[in-house]
Amino acid sequence: MRNGASPISNLRINEQIRITPIRLIDHEAQQRGVIQTAEALQIARDAGLDLVEISPNERPPVCKIMDYGKHKYLLSKKHKQKHHEQKMKEVRIRPKTDPHDRQIKLDKARDFLSHGDRVQFTMMFRGRERFHQDIGQEAFNEIITALTDVGKVENMGRLIGRRMTMVLVPLKVPTHAPKPKPKPDAKDGKDKPAAKAPPKDSNAGTPEIAASPTSPTAPSASPPPA
Repeated sequence: MRNGASPISNLRINEQIRITPIRLIDHEAQQRGVIQTAEALQIARDAGLDLVEISPNERPPVCKIMDYGKHKYLLSKKHKQKHHEQKMKEVRIRPKTDPHDRQIKLDKARDFLSHGDRVQFTMMFRGRERFHQDIGQEAFNEIITALTDVGKVENMGRLIGRRMTMVLVPLKVPTHAPKPKPKPDAKDGKDKPAAKAPPKDSNAGTPEIAASPTSPTAPSASPPPA
């Protein structure tokens, strides 16, 4: 293996690294030079990470500080996506297949192609139907048009006995869309509900009229004497 790199399953980590000194690459991809293994292990512990021997055949061996568990997970996930086991799926139809049933079969084929599998369409002829290959070819052309966004023709329709076959292959390797980020809670965001205004007093704005003290009624003046 180039540069003496080891497979991920054979890497030595932390206390498994017995040789000293080592050449260290820290978790920020910075070269630390040749240092003692114990010192490198302490740096990794202080960062809450692992010391991983990535090139044991070098002298001194090269070690890197990283999250070893996360590193293994990412390599495994990348390996699975790269080495997708492609399968051949078969979809059978008839020249006189009902349009609704044909659409169901097209949906299945679309699902197979979207997952990276090849699809073989098999047109089954009965009796005199085999003398009307143009009907089968026309049906295949409609299928190609319907699935042109997810697949392309590998083998065009050809008649073998009472069967006409056509193979479609996916346009691209399927990828997993990232999960949408959860929306922030209204309690933590800026869009908080406005505080309700206190209810208005029904008497507010109406000036209070002070009750004036009742004054004694003045006696009416008697008319002057004649």
